[in-house]
Order: sequence, then C-alpha cells, then structure tokens
Amino acid sequence: MANIFKAYDVRGIYPEDLNEDLIYKIGKAFSDMLIEETGKEEVTIVVGQDMRISSPSLAQHLIKGVTEQGVNVIDIGLASSPTFFYGVSILNVDGGLQVSASHNPKEYNGVKFVRHKARPVGFDNGIGLVKEKIDTNTFRKAQTTGRVLSENTVLGKEVDFALEKCNPKAIRPMKVVADAANAMGAPYLSELFKQLPCELIPMNFDLDGTFPAHEADPFKEENLKDLKSKVVQEKADLGIATDGDGDRIFFIDDKGDLVEPAILRGIMSKIMLREHPGATICYDIRPGRITRDMIEEAGGVPSVTRVGHTLIKKRAIEENAVFAGESSGHFFFSNEAGVFEMPMIVVLKLLEFISASNTTLSEIVRPLRKYHHSGEINSIVEDKAAKIKQISELYKEGDIFWLDGITVEFKDFWFNVRASNTEPLLRLNLEASTKDLMLEKTDEILNIIRA
Repeated sequence: MANIFKAYDVRGIYPEDLNEDLIYKIGKAFSDMLIEETGKEEVTIVVGQDMRISSPSLAQHLIKGVTEQGVNVIDIGLASSPTFFYGVSILNVDGGLQVSASHNPKEYNGVKFVRHKARPVGFDNGIGLVKEKIDTNTFRKAQTTGRVLSENTVLGKEVDFALEKCNPKAIRPMKVVADAANAMGAPYLSELFKQLPCELIPMNFDLDGTFPAHEADPFKEENLKDLKSKVVQEKADLGIATDGDGDRIFFIDDKGDLVEPAILRGIMSKIMLREHPGATICYDIRPGRITRDMIEEAGGVPSVTRVGHTLIKKRAIEENAVFAGESSGHFFFSNEAGVFEMPMIVVLKLLEFISASNTTLSEIVRPLRKYHHSGEINSIVEDKAAKIKQISELYKEGDIFWLDGITVEFKDFWFNVRASNTEPLLRLNLEASTKDLMLEKTDEILNIIRA
C-alpha cells in the first residue's frame, strides 16, 4: 500500500493497489484529520470524480467513509480537477477529495486532497497523516452520520468566473481544434466555447475511461500527433490538448508545432504583469529560461520553486504571486477563488493576446524559441544521492543551486538533475543556447548518470 501514497496524491492500479476498501478508509482518515484541524462541530467537503471506469464505485465508497465519520459531503459528480478546485472554493467548504488518476493509463485510479479554498495537500502536510491513520486503523467514533447533497451548477459558475476575468469581446473569430483524449477537459472546453466567437473542432470529446483514442497525457509526443495533423489539415488558428483530469493544458500553433510550456508560461506572465505591474511570478526549477527572460523584460519578479503542483501552489500563496506555471503544463492564477489551475482563463487570455497581436500564434512564438531543450530524460539509478554528488563535483565550475536536486548553470548551458520521489530514477532537464551544444551536453551528462 505504501507506494500509492505519493508526494502530491494517492495513485495506483485498480483494484490491486487502490480498491473500494482502501478508499473507504481514506475517506474516514481524511475526515478525521479535518475534524481535528478545524475543531468544528460540523465539517463539510466536496467530492468529485473523473470518467474512469472504476471512479463511480470508488467515489461511492469514499463518500461512505467520509459520512460515517460525521462529515457532510457535497457531491459534484463528474468534474475536471479545476472544476473540483473551484467547487471547493466557491462552496466555502472545509476541503475536498477528487477521485482521479490524472494522466495515468486506464487501469489506474487515485485521490487528490485539498483543504479550505482548495489549498493543496501533499504527503508532508496531510497525506502522510492519512496513511498513518489507515496503517494504525485509528478512526474516531462518530456520533452522527454526515449528509450527502448533490450539486450540478459548479461548471457553469466556473465558466462565468473565467469569462469575468477576461474580455471575451476582444477575441476575434478563430478556428480552434481541441483534443480532450475522451477525458475531463471536454466538459469545460465545450461549455467555454459556447460563449466565444470561435469555431471549436472537437476531437475525442466523448467521455470514456478506456481512452480509446490515446492516453490522456499530452506531455508525450505520440499523444499530440493527431491533434497537430488536424490543426494543419483544418487550417486552424491553434490547437488545445488537455490531460486526463483536465488540469494540464497544452497548445499547438497554426503550423502544427507545440508551444513549449515555458514559452506559454512566459506569455501568460507578460499578460499578467500588464494587469499587475511589478508582481511576483512563480515557475519551477526545470530549465525553461525564456520564462525568466520574459518576466524580467515585463518588469516582474521571478521566483523559482521546487517541482510539483502542491509545492508551487504553496509558494505562490506564500509570495502572493499573481501567476505560476510548471513546465509540465500546470498553470495557476491567484484571485479571490484561490490559487489553483484555471485552464479556461489560460485559453481566454491566450485568445485575447493573439487577437490583439493581429498575427498568428506561430509568428508570436517564433522569436521566443531562443533556447534548445533536451526534454525530461529519466535514468534508472539505485544510489541517486551518490550520483548527484558526483555531478556536483564534476561541474563545480558552474553556479550550483540545491533547491530541488542539483541545478548547474554555465553561460551557454544549464541543467537540473533531481530524484524521483517514488522510483529509482534520476530526471535530467537541460537547456542550451544552441542545438548542437544541447545534444552534446545532454549526452555528456547522461553518460555520467548511467555509468
């Protein structure tokens, strides 16, 4: 069981790793934790679920565990993770549980945890305690049973909220292809584009937990292939890809090329700094220097964070950042709803930006492709600490930072090597000023890691 309690959520294969009995206990343990933390006589949480085959049964048993501890549930049913976060926030509850395995393959399922205002819960600040309560089978004896209420208006309110944060009237008519991978991005993209003067060409919008078209992970190049072709075929202005639970979003330009998340993050930073001059923007430590360049050019304050959506959200809250973005396609806005992924706002602001630029997305992005990135490369390494120490000695002439793994910066190339939280893996991300240097240094460091 231990290996399914991850740094940011619970995730494992159904029913071998995660089943109805375990998720029932997760509901009990999380409820007890919130009761102890809040000291309230009446605690209420939101429960949502994705479209995986096992999600309805798991959600039912999760709710059973929660209500048996005397905690009330507002069941929002099928929802993307951003919709779930928004629901936790606007319903002003004490926390929430989302049944989802994000972008993992069809045999997986999991649980995401949040507190009041959708504040993130990771292993170090809650999930570890949930696991401990389950391991020791220590649950409080409740005097009452919690109530279950159903709520089906959250998505509509979320769409209205996103529209209020932007200027839809400034968006010109465009053709947009979107691939939701039969997953939870489909509902919010469908509802959002009903309000826009754009033609939406949907791909794989029927919810299907077997993922008949392809895995719901746009971070993998093979899962973007059909979308890229369709954008070119349709002569569309851009393409959109979302992951399994809809909290990560990626964009394809009109030429059929991926807009790198670091570039998109920089564009969003530039937009937000127009609205909030001099504000702080958070971004994770993986190479993506164009983001820092664009923040500084726009007069903002760049703040580097550790990798992981719960960690970057926590830092954004602490630093009162107006926007934060991860290299993996998570983008967070800070407003009265909270700090969490708001992909609909990303879509709206990008469409506004393209409209105001009076040019194509590919022309906007072309001059921003200054650096050459290796992508994230994983290597199996048993003694990860020893290998990182070796790298620090071999590259001691560079500027070294220890925020998350090791980051080494030279004038013409820079890289980060960090350990996986759950597997015997080291992850390399390298960037350089030229493609040849990127390839050379990537091979050089991989040879050290894999020796």
